[in-house]
Amino acid sequence: MSRRHNIGVIIDLHAAPGAQNPWEHGGSRDGSRTWGDSNIAETVQVIDFLAARYARRSGLLAVELMNEPVAPGVSLDSLKRYYQQGYNAVRKHSPTAYVIMSNRIAGHWDELVDFATPFSRTVLDGHPYLVFEPKLDKSNVQQNIDFVNKEIAGDLSTMTRPDGPLTFVGEWVAEWKVKGASKEDFQRCANAQMAVYRKATFGWAYWSYKHVSNHWSMEWMINNGYISLKNA
Repeated sequence: MSRRHNIGVIIDLHAAPGAQNPWEHGGSRDGSRTWGDSNIAETVQVIDFLAARYARRSGLLAVELMNEPVAPGVSLDSLKRYYQQGYNAVRKHSPTAYVIMSNRIAGHWDELVDFATPFSRTVLDGHPYLVFEPKLDKSNVQQNIDFVNKEIAGDLSTMTRPDGPLTFVGEWVAEWKVKGASKEDFQRCANAQMAVYRKATFGWAYWSYKHVSNHWSMEWMINNGYISLKNA
C-alpha cells in the first residue's frame, strides 16, 4: 500500500520488553517500568527481526528503536548501549533506512546529540505535548504560545546541529489545558507550533491522523478549519 501511494513508513517499537515507560502505550498495565540492561538483548532481537523483514521494501523510510523511554526507569547509559546495538541491527540489513532515537530523559539532549552524531542517517525524536506539560497546568492561551516559542523552540535548537543527526517532532497535538478556548485560540497555538516544528530537519507528525477526540484527530482539525497545512 505504501509503495502504491508513495508513502514512506516508519516502523516504531512503541512498547519494549519490560516496559520503557509507565503508560499503557509502553506496555505497562500497572504503571511499572522495568526495561533496563537485562532487556537490551531481547529488544535488539525485535529490532533485528523487523529490520530483516522489511529492509528490502521500498517503502521503508526508518526504524524507531524505542518510543519515549522515561527516566529514572531508563538510564541514559542503558539507553545509549541499546541504541548502539539497535543501530547495528538495522544497519546489518539496511544501509539506507534512517534510525530514529527517541528521548524523554529531561536535560540530556546534548549528550544524545553527541552520541548520535558519528552514526550515519540517524534522527533524534522529541514529543512536545502542551497538554502534558506540568508548567502549563494553569496557563492561558498566550502562555502556551510563549512556551512553544521559547522552551520548545529552544529544545529543538539544542537538538539541531549542522553536523549532527536530523531532528524529528514525531508526535504533537493541538490540545492543551486552556479552558474555554475559542477556535481562533486553537488556530493561533497550532500555527505557532507548526512554525517551530517546521524547523525540524526530518519533519513532524501529528498524533494522530484519526482519533475519537476531535482535537487529537488531524483529519477533524483540518476538515473543520482548526489547522491548515498551508501553514505547515
